[in-house]
Amino acid sequence: DLAARGGRVLLSSPVTAIRDEGDRVAVTAGGQTLRVDRLVACGGLSSDALAAMVDDPGDVRIIPFRGEYYHLRAQLRDRVRGLVYPVPDPRYPFLGVHLTRDLTGGVHVGPNAVLALALEGYRWRDVNPRELARVLTWPGMRRLAREHWRNGLAEMAGSLSRRRFAAAVRRYLPEVQAGDLTRAPAGVRAQAVRRSGELVDDFVIRSSGRVTVVRNAPSPAATSSLAIAEHIVGQLVGAEGRP
Repeated sequence: DLAARGGRVLLSSPVTAIRDEGDRVAVTAGGQTLRVDRLVACGGLSSDALAAMVDDPGDVRIIPFRGEYYHLRAQLRDRVRGLVYPVPDPRYPFLGVHLTRDLTGGVHVGPNAVLALALEGYRWRDVNPRELARVLTWPGMRRLAREHWRNGLAEMAGSLSRRRFAAAVRRYLPEVQAGDLTRAPAGVRAQAVRRSGELVDDFVIRSSGRVTVVRNAPSPAATSSLAIAEHIVGQLVGAEGRP
């Protein structure tokens, strides 16, 4: 659809520079410089780096939280006929461990929420010292840790112990044992945290000149929401004075 409308998708083309030239925006990506009328940056885990390129760090930083999943063994899948969700804890934007049927009849169990040791830290062994230092020295992260360290330790325990993870699942499916769970791929949530230590659970969209940066999308599903795309386009159209 994008190509049919004259667009291009550039893969393996990391953005290294963004410059507002007044009437255009120059973006250096993949060794080439592109010039556009307006730029919308939706960088997820890299949104801080993109914001820094336009000199607009703001008062939020992205903290990577890994969400780990398991598959439920086939013999128990018929016990889950729909979506089994917990009542959300209003203190956190994370939903907590739940059970979700997929389109093939399988059941995903999870996720938890564990501080990742790298922006793309999908496993415990994925460690980036520079990125981890940046996370730990952010004042908002230190304030968050002081207030919620008990919950953080509980999440880590569930990550390191399948038995502890299964105990959380038993609140909704009492017969589940650790042996009923097999590892599934994990995801990393780009969670915005304010300098005050507040976990941001709403959109943060900032504009600077001709550049608009999405600093936070409150759930992975929101990153693919066409309604949010329409909202951003509406802001751009309004800024340019067109109906």
